[in-house]
Amino acid sequence: MLKKSILFIINPISGGKNKRNFQSLADKILDREVYEPQFEFSERAGHAYMLAEKAIGEGVDVIVAVGGDGTINEVASAVEGTNSIMGIIPFGSGNGLARSLNVSLKAERALRALNRFRIEVIDTAELAGYKFFNMGGVGFDARISYQFTMLPNRGFQGYVKTTFNEILNYKAKKYLIEIDGKKMERDAFMISIANSSQYGNNAYIAPTASLKDGLLDLCIVKPFPLYHFPVMVYHLFSKTSEKSRYVEIIKGKNIRIKTTNVDAPEVIHLDGEPRRVNGDILASIKPLSLKVLH
Repeated sequence: MLKKSILFIINPISGGKNKRNFQSLADKILDREVYEPQFEFSERAGHAYMLAEKAIGEGVDVIVAVGGDGTINEVASAVEGTNSIMGIIPFGSGNGLARSLNVSLKAERALRALNRFRIEVIDTAELAGYKFFNMGGVGFDARISYQFTMLPNRGFQGYVKTTFNEILNYKAKKYLIEIDGKKMERDAFMISIANSSQYGNNAYIAPTASLKDGLLDLCIVKPFPLYHFPVMVYHLFSKTSEKSRYVEIIKGKNIRIKTTNVDAPEVIHLDGEPRRVNGDILASIKPLSLKVLH
């Protein structure tokens, strides 16, 4: 069997975790009868995408994101729709897509899984013209993503602290929503658009979402009293969000969202990475368009 070329794109700062020894670990575990490995380090935002795009042009068979959801988003954005295959070694603070694919959070086990060369084809999605693979959104979670990127040390504790700081002052907005032609109006604390079932850290906003069903789960979180926040958190971590009277989940393929304040730019997030956009926010699904090893 011909050896397959495999490139590991390593984000040295994702999740605040040390990856200094990753290359020697991969050299030890990777099956050299199967793979001929290369290693590159991303140096800035957008660099992982550039490295992946260059590797695809050179015909690299497998491109592995070694980092968190942001790194995975960059690599997957390049790999999606090509003949290359993506791998994931999760080193982020949430690891939402990795958890949804049952990729081990231990680097040794995730590397051994690559040796099996087991391919799964999953759906991908777009929001406001940007690709996402796990979760996109607008409202409170997008605000948290924006604030989280400002922290010098990112991690689960930082995410929790940011959430508690912001929830005291954040105000719900009125949104005009269209899902596959059906129009509605909602006051929403946030709107999450789920390709998979969870944000990360086993917080399930869309428990029945699937990476292979050709649908997005639109999760509308309605305004709720602050004293109810612990109950909302309980629903997330017990996979019961759809049982909350403050949560409405609708499945669909094509989604349009607009706020009633049309002149102000809106903050959205794509796999935890924030962007500012203007005008209507469009979301759509691309069925079975990304090959992933896990």
